[in-house]
Amino acid sequence: MRALQVSELLPDHAGAALVDLPVPQPGPGEVRVRVCAASVNFPDLLMTGGGYQLKPDLPFVSGLELSGEVDAVGEGVTHWAPGDAVVGGNRFGAMAEYSIVPAASLRRKPEALSWDEAAAYPVAYLTAYVALVRCARVEPGEWVLVHGAAGGVGLATVDLAKALGARVIAVASSEAKRDAIARLYAPDAVIAAEPGFRDEVKALTGGKGADLIFDPVGGDVFDESTRCIAFGGRLLVVGFTSGRIPEVSVNMPLIKGFSVVGVRAGEYGRRFPDRGAENVAATDALAAAGGIRPHVHAALDLADWREGFAMLERREVVGKVVLRP
Repeated sequence: MRALQVSELLPDHAGAALVDLPVPQPGPGEVRVRVCAASVNFPDLLMTGGGYQLKPDLPFVSGLELSGEVDAVGEGVTHWAPGDAVVGGNRFGAMAEYSIVPAASLRRKPEALSWDEAAAYPVAYLTAYVALVRCARVEPGEWVLVHGAAGGVGLATVDLAKALGARVIAVASSEAKRDAIARLYAPDAVIAAEPGFRDEVKALTGGKGADLIFDPVGGDVFDESTRCIAFGGRLLVVGFTSGRIPEVSVNMPLIKGFSVVGVRAGEYGRRFPDRGAENVAATDALAAAGGIRPHVHAALDLADWREGFAMLERREVVGKVVLRP
């Protein structure tokens, strides 16, 4: 089978290559999936150079999430059968023609989604759901400011916030991205990711500021966000793509009455398994009903994985890139 294997941890993905490997066999509690599409995520890029907190033993096959059909089941697996359409993943191993996944890590593919869309939605929309519903308890009509709104998780947050009845301000770095976001999801406003955005946010919200701010950027964006958050607001810390981890003087949340909340969707599910299962079921139900619409920026052959990775590195992607083995 074709697979994108990482044999050495090197810069510029130099230790990764498309190779031919034996088709793996599922062990007890495992399922072999014939992969139809695998989503490209930033951790996939980081892991090729050892720059991510998860460091699988070498060699390993890249890929966090996939969609596909069950091909074979291991001992003890009774709730999956060959031919079942599934989505899921195992933190690595998805970028191959066949992938071994723990049976418990799979869920049924929503029929409303294509294979490409199904590969693109699980991680992004789960993060968005945990952020908006569990961490921020968003209410209909609240103003939600989404930084990095063109990225996979940011775009999912725009889509989900709209589905939950919030008023959304999407922030993106280029005119092309802003046009795409407006066309795809019609948020209440789309603004540039430039210093001074706080004035636009204040004007759009009638002077009160955003009730909820989703920040995967950090750095100066976080700093300025504290200046345009509403009293009683929630500032969600999702990541630091700017490269700088910001700090906040505690007098700011004291005076303005806002909360700073960290978002770790995977850890949330591990610490609260019952709620984690409810989160997954809720996003799946929304997808099945057509309430959310994952956007695939590009679908490429697995052989073109370098171009897919480069699209993310050039920060030109709106939504997700998927690879088809």
